[in-house]
Amino acid sequence: MPALWIAHVTVSDAEAYGRYAELAGPAIAKHGGHFIARGGRFVQLEGKERPRNVVAKFPSLEAAEECYHSPEYQEALSHARDASERELLIVETSE
Repeated sequence: MPALWIAHVTVSDAEAYGRYAELAGPAIAKHGGHFIARGGRFVQLEGKERPRNVVAKFPSLEAAEECYHSPEYQEALSHARDASERELLIVETSE
């Protein structure tokens, strides 16, 4: 069953976060993921607002989780940790 990787982000260091983005995209693609929303318009209805929201679709929850723990993504993430505040979750879809 497909899964969505949903990130809510506030960037504090655009240069470092840019390095993250350069590395994260290929890592996500390597695990079968593709972006379906990235930084577009949004309406915050509840919870803490983050100005950047990203959704990637993966073939399965397991593929998305493997991506997160992969050496390639962890290298990318090392650039984002001190450059942003983030929430990230993976949710299995019903389709």
